[in-house]
Amino acid sequence: MFTQIGAKPESDFSEPLGMLSDCHKRIQYFLRDLVRLSEEATQLDPAQRVALERALRYFRESGPRHTADEEESLFPRLRAMKDERLNEAFVKIEELEADHKRANEAHSAVDAIGVRWLADKAIDAEAAARLKAQLQKLSEIYEHHLAVEDSEIFPTAAALLSADDKAELGREMATRRGLSADIVKAALH
Repeated sequence: MFTQIGAKPESDFSEPLGMLSDCHKRIQYFLRDLVRLSEEATQLDPAQRVALERALRYFRESGPRHTADEEESLFPRLRAMKDERLNEAFVKIEELEADHKRANEAHSAVDAIGVRWLADKAIDAEAAARLKAQLQKLSEIYEHHLAVEDSEIFPTAAALLSADDKAELGREMATRRGLSADIVKAALH
């Protein structure tokens, strides 16, 4: 992704909720790329091939880490809080976790079709239709899912989690990405 001049810089591990929201922008970017490719091409030119490879790799590698950031680090911290303001959020979190499962299934199907497309250098009509259907499903899931997280869950978490909880969340996210404690410490101070 290109950096837009004048855009807010991406967050670092000292702002883990900002990082999660930044990841949503990348999800939207790579999903739009996949949709564009599915609509434009049956045989890939070199630039399209690179775009397809990058998008598939992003969802294969970064997607599971993002889901783990939420399901293993953020959501359990929120569930551990005994705050009435979170009652509605708990219902939404369950829905978000169900979205993760549905999105993972669709991503697996997209990845399989995409890998085959790369190997064969072309996609047949049946596979193209399946790809478009899975991308439509993902678009529908993410449209609602990302909006709920960005406008409801993350602001609630930002307001209720302690500075220590946020720092630990950032450390867990960095560790999930194989980053050293020194890099994390520098970002947190």
